[in-house]
Amino acid sequence: MNIILGITGGIAAYKMPHLVRLLVKKGHNVKIILTESAEEFVTPLTLATLSKNKVVSSFKTNDNQWNNHVELALWADVILIAPATANTLAKMANGLCDNLLLATYFSAKAPIFVAPAMDLDMYAHPTVNENLNKLQSFGNQIIPAVYGELASGLIGQGRMAEPEDIINFIETNLSKNFPLKGKKVLITAGPTYEAIDPVRFIGNFSTGKMGIAIANEAVKQGAEVHLILGPSSETNIDRNIHLHRVVSASDMYEATVNQFETSDIAILSAAVADYTPKTKAPEKIKKKETSLTLELVSTIDILASLGKQKKQQLLIGFALETENESENAKTKLNKKNLDGIVLNSLKDKGAGFGTDTNKITFITQNSEVSFPLKNKTEVAKDILNEVLKLKK
Repeated sequence: MNIILGITGGIAAYKMPHLVRLLVKKGHNVKIILTESAEEFVTPLTLATLSKNKVVSSFKTNDNQWNNHVELALWADVILIAPATANTLAKMANGLCDNLLLATYFSAKAPIFVAPAMDLDMYAHPTVNENLNKLQSFGNQIIPAVYGELASGLIGQGRMAEPEDIINFIETNLSKNFPLKGKKVLITAGPTYEAIDPVRFIGNFSTGKMGIAIANEAVKQGAEVHLILGPSSETNIDRNIHLHRVVSASDMYEATVNQFETSDIAILSAAVADYTPKTKAPEKIKKKETSLTLELVSTIDILASLGKQKKQQLLIGFALETENESENAKTKLNKKNLDGIVLNSLKDKGAGFGTDTNKITFITQNSEVSFPLKNKTEVAKDILNEVLKLKK
């Protein structure tokens, strides 16, 4: 999960290195935004070392580049502001935007968690309560300050929740949005390359973008994801995905079968080659004639094989068609014993291989749902939503 941690200028900022360490140990990718006053309490170097990401505090970098608050906001799956001072709470509640953290906050679409920290009289002040209530009414989640010893030496309500409790609060809250929690999801993506000789192959134009998008979204929804990926140069793969790289159709078959028995859901989006050369030349074939004849044999049908093996699993296939699209997809659905099939047509502009968008129809035995052209990240959400409706 991508987490932005916004640190403001309160004494509780000294706990933030411990919080960052805990988040990273859990496998999260943490980027940190400091306010100017926060740098007086905790150093960027410490936080950068622990998070393994550059720490930012202003719109302008040392080399006169721009820290893009919109990109930061869109990157985040969660934004946590901790400690949140009375000053920052007031700005957030009333639309003041005078630093990078606030600009990121106002641009955010991700869930936002706020952990206030201040002295007991400040925390009890009517304006602070009003601002916290206002932020909550905006949809922000407030992690309540706790009772304890404060920096002033007084004892009372206002102490920031401990890092472990902050993480537990976030995980408990987000678990409501983890419909795939406890599920193992198997996904295949990309092409396969079928060797002709040591330097040539038969392949296709698949990039794996659609399958990778599904894998990334499944992780965000709480699943244990195993991605069987053919040759692909795509790098936007969530670090929490169990990645199995393969080359040929037979490689993909073996890797997929090894994971299938223990999977709850299998979504096979890979563009597996239908044929492979009967004989692979051990040395590079020299160009001697004006033509070359290759004898091809069928590759194993991974989808059909899993359809015969499946027990409790949900099995979803893909159909990329150029004619009689719906009819061909339904035939594949029945013939291969699938629970659902995702149809996309090469005739639809913006759909198919190599694009960042796709236009699909999700087909089952009882329904057919068509979606408009969307970014593949959004298409992945649509596909998983339809799959969840089929949950056994």
